[in-house]
Amino acid sequence: MNHEIVPMLSQLFPFIAIVTSVGVAGWVVTTWLRIKHGYPLDGAWGQAIYPKKNEEVIERVKLLSSENAQLRAELGSIKDRLATVERIVTDDSHRLTQEIDALRMPKN
Repeated sequence: MNHEIVPMLSQLFPFIAIVTSVGVAGWVVTTWLRIKHGYPLDGAWGQAIYPKKNEEVIERVKLLSSENAQLRAELGSIKDRLATVERIVTDDSHRLTQEIDALRMPKN
C-alpha cells in the first residue's frame, strides 16, 4: 500500500464506524418500535414473521370487524336521518305545512 493512503484511511475510519453504528442503532430502534406497537416484521423475502397468528389475535380481529359493521350500520341510519332533516330545512314552508296537516288528519 501507498504510505499516503494509510494515514487517510486511519482518519476516515472513525467516521465510517460512526455512520455504521448510527445505521445499525436506527435499525434496532425501528424494529423495537414495530414490535412494541404490533406492526409485523418482514423477513428476507417480504413475508411477515411477527406477530404470529394466535387465537387472541383472531378473536380481536373478529370483535373489531363486528364493531366496524355495527358502526357502519349506525352511520347509515344517521345519514338517512340527516337527509330527512336537510329535506325539511330546505323545503318551502307551504309544502311543509301541508305535510304536517296531512299527518294530523285521522286516517279512515
